[in-house]
Amino acid sequence: MKNLYFFLIFSFVFFSCTKKIEVDTIIINAHIYTANDSLQKAEAFAIKDGKIIDVGTSVEMQLKYSPIYINDAKGKTIVPGFIDAHCHFYGLGLQQQKVNLEGTKSFDEVVQRIVDFQKEKNVTYITGRGWDQNDWEIKEFPSKEKLDELFPNTPIAVTRIDGHAILANQAAIDLAGVTVKTPFSGGEIIQKDGKLTGIFIDAPMELIEAKIPEPTKAEKIKALKDAENICINLGLTTVDDAGLSKETIELIDSLQQAGELIIRIYAMVSVSDKNIDYFTKRGIIKTDLLNVRSFKVYADGALGSRGAAMKQPYSDQHNHFGALVTPLADLERYAKKIAGSDYQMNTHAIGDSANFVMLKTYKEVLNDKKDRRWRIEHAQIVDKTDFHLFNNIIPSVQPTHATSDMYWAEGRVGTERIKGAYAYKELLNTYGKVALGTDFPIEKVSPLLTFYAAVARKDLNNFPENGFQKENALTREETLKGMTIWAAYSNFEEQEKGSIEIGKFADFIVIDKNIMEIEESKIPTIKIEETYINGVKVK
Repeated sequence: MKNLYFFLIFSFVFFSCTKKIEVDTIIINAHIYTANDSLQKAEAFAIKDGKIIDVGTSVEMQLKYSPIYINDAKGKTIVPGFIDAHCHFYGLGLQQQKVNLEGTKSFDEVVQRIVDFQKEKNVTYITGRGWDQNDWEIKEFPSKEKLDELFPNTPIAVTRIDGHAILANQAAIDLAGVTVKTPFSGGEIIQKDGKLTGIFIDAPMELIEAKIPEPTKAEKIKALKDAENICINLGLTTVDDAGLSKETIELIDSLQQAGELIIRIYAMVSVSDKNIDYFTKRGIIKTDLLNVRSFKVYADGALGSRGAAMKQPYSDQHNHFGALVTPLADLERYAKKIAGSDYQMNTHAIGDSANFVMLKTYKEVLNDKKDRRWRIEHAQIVDKTDFHLFNNIIPSVQPTHATSDMYWAEGRVGTERIKGAYAYKELLNTYGKVALGTDFPIEKVSPLLTFYAAVARKDLNNFPENGFQKENALTREETLKGMTIWAAYSNFEEQEKGSIEIGKFADFIVIDKNIMEIEESKIPTIKIEETYINGVKVK
């Protein structure tokens, strides 16, 4: 105690004789988890020109710096701004303009929401998203007859929660020119008794989507701003948007440059030969707010719609394996072209067959090149014999998928294959890092639910009591890193964000409870009190 006293006296005398450094802000009296390599704690830091210039104690910051503003956190917890490593940011914004079908408990409820939406909006083409037949008492794909009856002249196309199936009414089908004889590949067009049911799975969805009216520029801008508002209020300071067009990326850049969009975006370009040629020739596009250096590729569909490509048939549909939605020859060609550039390849792979195919393809084209940071998005069902293939490939996973799917996933894949499903700890042990996200709007946006699902492996009803396959739970330290510094690493951004360290952007959040120590069951009750980007309070 005596030594501390003399240290404080010495520090006071020393800094009193030294001119203080002018800064914009100092944060003091906080409980800070820096998320650096050692997960070091601190209680204060200084900010100048949007970046952190020092980290230490409250006494040190006050003696050393002359701030324009002192932010006394009064003991509250501060962590780096959360990064969602896989989401659909623009899609979230567009969803605000469509009928919301999340949480529906029956097809009748889906129909009623569509009816109510049209009474209010009276649009010429009804779109929406969020239905999930696995949440209904009758867990079967719906059919279009009721929609045909109620909306004979208004096209309707409503997408399943995972984005891998569409229910279209006859008006939408006629507009698209689809019949029972229309050729397709890479998915399914479901028929019953020789007639279309209106269900389109994976690649054939494009037949319907091609005729959906494009949003106006004003609607696109509103979508981006709506999504930003939702994300910032929930503590997200960077989002990885998994699949954007060249035009949308250019719109985002223009809004950011004009100061009308402030959230940081790591944009995965929707893959095509045209996009690969354009972006690889142009090179990496990097500003403080935008990072374009990756392509989003789809290997297969989703487990919920039985579109995930499996090595063996589905346990609940014995003649069905799912399918690759992109032909293998195209996947290999994309990989070779991307490997010759500085861009990453980030591939959606759900089923164990899709994961194996992509991991082997990656290995072959990369030829053991280090630090390319190519990613497998979801890595949902992995054959136990294939985990070792992740030794040089980043697993980008979404913890709330495990707690949403656990009610029915084992029925899809059986008791053995489920052991290699949602295996986040095993993936972490193989690669050394995991990037954590949500896949919103498929799941809820809140990163606190991501944290809870990763640690507790339970849903908000505290089910199951002992956690779903708890051996694959992550520790709180691992989870925090997966949502901050490891997510930044997966974007090649770990030198500029993801932790509260000198030289990095002052992106951080203030929360009302200590996320690292609070009782596990209370994690979802934590409130995001303040969000900062570049040291500026944005919430």
